[in-house]
Amino acid sequence: MLVTISAIVFTAFIAIVILFQIALAAGVPWGSYAMGGKFPGKFPPTMRIASLIQVIILTFITSIVLIKSGLIFPDWHAFTKAAIWFVVAFSVIATVMNLITRSVWERRLWAPVSVLMLITSMIVAVG
Repeated sequence: MLVTISAIVFTAFIAIVILFQIALAAGVPWGSYAMGGKFPGKFPPTMRIASLIQVIILTFITSIVLIKSGLIFPDWHAFTKAAIWFVVAFSVIATVMNLITRSVWERRLWAPVSVLMLITSMIVAVG
């Protein structure tokens, strides 16, 4: 039960991050809330492409969590026994980066989100 709830919470938070990245790629001027605030306002074209690549990576990560928790594609569960640790490592890196960023807004907004994603991905990993 805890694994399922954690997977759902993880998915909800990563969905917010995915929507944020899509907004950045579409030109919404939220650059000060991402990438250390290096690109305030609208992202330049190369960063918009990077945001779309992040969407793909985040979607893949979400699928690993959902498969490992048994919510989708149960036949692929064996693959996720190892892959979930990639998700945990990704969450550790995201948490550290969001805690040390120079962007105050990024720290305030994304650090708590990444901490919750780290906790929930660890619960799924060990569950």
